[in-house]
Amino acid sequence: MAEWLYEAGIGEARAALVENGAIVEARIERDQEGPPVGTVQHARLVEAGKRPLVMLDGPGELLVSLTRLPPAIPIGSQLKVEITRAALMERGRDKLGRAKIADPDAAVGPGPDLRARIAATGVKVVDLGAPGPDRLEEAGWSEVVGHVRTGHWPFGGGALWVDATPAMVLIDIDGDDDPLALAQAGAAAAVGVIRCCDITGSIGIDFPSLASRGDRLAIDALIDTLLPQPFERTAVNGFGLMQIIRRRVRPSLIEQIRLDPVATDGALLLRQAERAVGAGVLKLTARPAVIDHIGGRPLWIEMLQRRTGRPVALIADAQSKGMGHAQ
Repeated sequence: MAEWLYEAGIGEARAALVENGAIVEARIERDQEGPPVGTVQHARLVEAGKRPLVMLDGPGELLVSLTRLPPAIPIGSQLKVEITRAALMERGRDKLGRAKIADPDAAVGPGPDLRARIAATGVKVVDLGAPGPDRLEEAGWSEVVGHVRTGHWPFGGGALWVDATPAMVLIDIDGDDDPLALAQAGAAAAVGVIRCCDITGSIGIDFPSLASRGDRLAIDALIDTLLPQPFERTAVNGFGLMQIIRRRVRPSLIEQIRLDPVATDGALLLRQAERAVGAGVLKLTARPAVIDHIGGRPLWIEMLQRRTGRPVALIADAQSKGMGHAQ
């Protein structure tokens, strides 16, 4: 039986769709990622022309790009907009969130958060918290994070190497099996990673070279069977490459974890701290960038103290690796 496991962590909400004891979809939503898709908010037009920009009302002075700006609207005008794509992070650059002019009768308010989106799937949602059994970890949360960080996803007969470039997410199928058998197993594994990490936008899958057109057509059909719609794709070409396009409205798990390692380690450290056993001062030790990331958000520290009932001390250690430790 499938179920969603949901955890409202400090600074980061996380969810995993678990089937037969294993994670098949993993999602995170961080506090600093901005308003969710579907949010309707008042904004001020700050730039017109080919790339209009609006400044959302509220704290933070958040800029988003605007699509289909009606003509003759002067800079400084107040508009009501709806977020249609979250802000995205790419290697070497970031992309602003995107919005459209909202319907006149649209109510101002936030779009559905992660908890609401998984509930809308109709699958049972189990809310988790500390203390208590760490069901996320039992299902393989750390393993998924580890695969994302290394880009290495083993499967029977081979492995995938996954990397996010500014142009597309590339999935390379590696192994020594018969080319068709390896391509079939790799196709299933690639679809599993796309689904697990919610990879969208442009995706390139590099299959073993298949000399037979019939074999290439078989892989095309297998992708169509395994990957949920909607998507568009090319056929596997003679060099073994297929391109898949999926609508991109939020960052994938790969972008969130790999392209913001400080936020990733900060969230992991806070998660560990919530489950630390002991009394007295709760010490969080990590490299300076992670400590600065947490220390710059006093609300997170207050939440950790409230949830654990312990005072919190942050210790920067330049020799610390990864997320550090809490005790």
